[in-house]
Amino acid sequence: MTTGHRGRAGARPGTRSHLRAEGAGDLLHLVRSGRATTRGALQQATGLSRATVGQRLDRLFRAGWLREGSGGPAGSPLGGRPAIRLEFDDAHAVVLAAALETRHARTALLTLGGEIVAEHAAPLAVEDGPDAVLGELGARFAGLLRESGRPAGSVCGIGLAVPGPVDSETGRVVQPPIMPGWDGYDIQGRLRRAFAERTGGPAEVPVLVDNDANLMAYGEQRTHYPDCSAFALVKVSTGIGAGVVVGGDVYRGIDGGAGDIGHIRVPEGADALCRCGSYGCLAAVAGGRALARRLTEAGVAAESGWDVRTLLEAGHPTAVGFAREAGRHVGEVLATVVTLLNPGVLVIAGDLAGTPFLTGVRELLYQRALPRSTAHLEVVTSRLGERAALVGAATLVVEHLYAPERVEERLVALGV
Repeated sequence: MTTGHRGRAGARPGTRSHLRAEGAGDLLHLVRSGRATTRGALQQATGLSRATVGQRLDRLFRAGWLREGSGGPAGSPLGGRPAIRLEFDDAHAVVLAAALETRHARTALLTLGGEIVAEHAAPLAVEDGPDAVLGELGARFAGLLRESGRPAGSVCGIGLAVPGPVDSETGRVVQPPIMPGWDGYDIQGRLRRAFAERTGGPAEVPVLVDNDANLMAYGEQRTHYPDCSAFALVKVSTGIGAGVVVGGDVYRGIDGGAGDIGHIRVPEGADALCRCGSYGCLAAVAGGRALARRLTEAGVAAESGWDVRTLLEAGHPTAVGFAREAGRHVGEVLATVVTLLNPGVLVIAGDLAGTPFLTGVRELLYQRALPRSTAHLEVVTSRLGERAALVGAATLVVEHLYAPERVEERLVALGV
């Protein structure tokens, strides 16, 4: 866990000495966040009576969501003998997650604490369309459950990362440049059906969909930089996108379009046609597809960002030179992004996120951005690597399902 970044958020709403706690969900949130982990601490934080706290905790215990901790008793803020610690029981359910690329897909089964139990990666072309792709994901989810020995009924939710802008209210992609046939498609409904058909699991399992860069940023920030209140991640693979986490929440804009920096115009790309139909987009100059095209023109076989990655890992000199040049183009755009957001951490991720590309980014970023904007900035590569979107997707599902406002209705549905 990394701490100490500038721009740390102040106290969040509800951190005063007494909280307004109207349900078991508020108590669960206090325990999960570590702000109150004993009965006495919950009484002190909420101002509720011992009996009321006990009644609400009893419901959480009966649901299997809370357990008594194994770390030994803790000192009670109310005095008296040491109190028993309370913990969120992250073993009572599991989450399924998938991350779609243009030509590959990675799927995983994770605990509620974000630990990967089973994982699978294999080719899957997003251009085959949503019906076929989501049906295949259902089959892969079934394989993960068989491999792990978990019943389908233990799945509390599914998270999906896609390489396109997503309207978070509907879970549908909006005019995705590299996802033909997906615009406005009911991804949530189709993936629910595929899961139920392939696994025999519940037909109404919650499904959350978000942009891959958003979920990569969320996974990285929550796992490794929880105290960084302004965090950005740039994914450079076949295309280019960015995810931003502010105050612990993903910033999506009005309809999911925030972070789409791959379609910012750059002077060097005046003649470069982007897949969105415009000329001069950053992705058309510095994305993996653009580099693959340049390499092919130079006599080096490459079709996608994945192929460019393979060449970079082999240290191919032409690929290394092109990647560093692409990094400089991205760094020039990021100088504006950094000046606007003033993040504490900027993560470079994706197929091209190696030393050559990162070097190019740093060259132009520090040259063009104001020193004030970069004085406390860390520019690093991803620590979660190819698992970032999976971890982010699973975390999004867990935070959604165990949010205070959602806990009560779920407890009622469980009959506790």
